[in-house]
Amino acid sequence: MTRSLRAAILGLTAAALSLGAVPLAPAFAADLPQLRDEPASDCAEPRVLGRIERNFRHQVTHVPHLPDVAILDFRGIHEQRGRPYTAGVSPVPRLYCGATVLLSDGRERPIWYMIEYGLGFASLGNNVEFCVSGFDRWNVYNGHCRVLR
Repeated sequence: MTRSLRAAILGLTAAALSLGAVPLAPAFAADLPQLRDEPASDCAEPRVLGRIERNFRHQVTHVPHLPDVAILDFRGIHEQRGRPYTAGVSPVPRLYCGATVLLSDGRERPIWYMIEYGLGFASLGNNVEFCVSGFDRWNVYNGHCRVLR
């Protein structure tokens, strides 16, 4: 290998390391990240609320005998409880939230939702499960959304 080619490779490697493009240690699929306790403000995060709105719209469109309504606004968003990461006991940190939603038919209904950290598509991002009172036609979350309360 010529001296100029070695210098170019060394320079590119140094630049990549300084930008964080090349990991310093290998990461394996079985490695579980050490996640911190998430703050209550995640309950009101726009990405979480947007995902709930989109999935609710999909639900009322595709589940028979549900009224054709949309979520217009979230009110009184609050944290119900949280389950932090605990090795061996609770490997998935979760945050349980509650609110009231204003629907396009003018009614207000309670909503409960859970944010599961690190369980998004292909383990990237977060998963959000939700239940609007009166819209769990198939009792996925038990009667009156009990599982997410």
